[in-house]
Amino acid sequence: MKWTLLILLAAMAPVHAAADAPRTTVHPWSPPGVSSELFESHAAFDPRTGDLYFVRSSKSFSGWRILTSRCDGTAWTKPVPAPFAADGTEADPWFTPDGKRVYFISTRLTGSLKSKDLDIWRADRGDDGSWGKPVRLPAPVNSDQAEWFPRLSPDGWLYFGSNRPGGYGKNDIWRARENSPGRWTIENAGPAINTAGDEYESLPSPDGKRLIVNADGGLYMSHMTSNGWSPRVKLGPEVNVNGSEIGAVFSPSGKSLMFARDTGEPMSGEFFVWQPQGPEAWPPACGTQRRAQAGDAHAAAQR
Repeated sequence: MKWTLLILLAAMAPVHAAADAPRTTVHPWSPPGVSSELFESHAAFDPRTGDLYFVRSSKSFSGWRILTSRCDGTAWTKPVPAPFAADGTEADPWFTPDGKRVYFISTRLTGSLKSKDLDIWRADRGDDGSWGKPVRLPAPVNSDQAEWFPRLSPDGWLYFGSNRPGGYGKNDIWRARENSPGRWTIENAGPAINTAGDEYESLPSPDGKRLIVNADGGLYMSHMTSNGWSPRVKLGPEVNVNGSEIGAVFSPSGKSLMFARDTGEPMSGEFFVWQPQGPEAWPPACGTQRRAQAGDAHAAAQR
């Protein structure tokens, strides 16, 4: 996340790094009922219900809470706390592609509002569709320092940010793998991803071949090679406008990337969508937006 900047994205066509990608526009996604004068970021769509989960915080990017909204056929409903919400600070929701599990970060263990107390939690969905009691991941995944932005790669590695000791700088990107129930292996993501500065968030693509990294200065991309991740490359100025870009999420196809940006007053945090491979009917639309989106797709097909 932009976390400590203010206190401190199968794929059918890849989203390329700035050097490879055509110059494309980035457009805002501001659905009525979801967008507000506060800071909205870190969107996630429930693969089973289509419901939108996201983080809302103050204009100064504090007091993070996970909210959810659903399309009632006409519009997105008024956001309400996530069904697995608890006291404290919570953020960074992410669903597994089958919708059976959700990961997020929370200070619910202490109820604190301090980022230092943020840990990675997950909840499993029952056969009836309801969410079970969230479980805090054990050490060495969680530490006595902050953990950020848990995202599971198709190869089974869980990527996340942490400012724990042993990294290349301040906050680093780490990854962990569950070898057997409750038993984890953890390692640093390496110098191609991490620097002496801050790296907060990492997002594997749906096919696991690309990695979006949120670090000092905005969003970067790395590609998986036979020798591991390639040195990261900063995405172009159509994406990185002011260095506040955070909370990236890929569309299921991997063709589109959504993220949030601090736009200042009166709308602080707002969602933006980048589609370098051309128009795609994503993010999911609702009501009049759905009809407009269908019209845009039809017009694009006629070109």
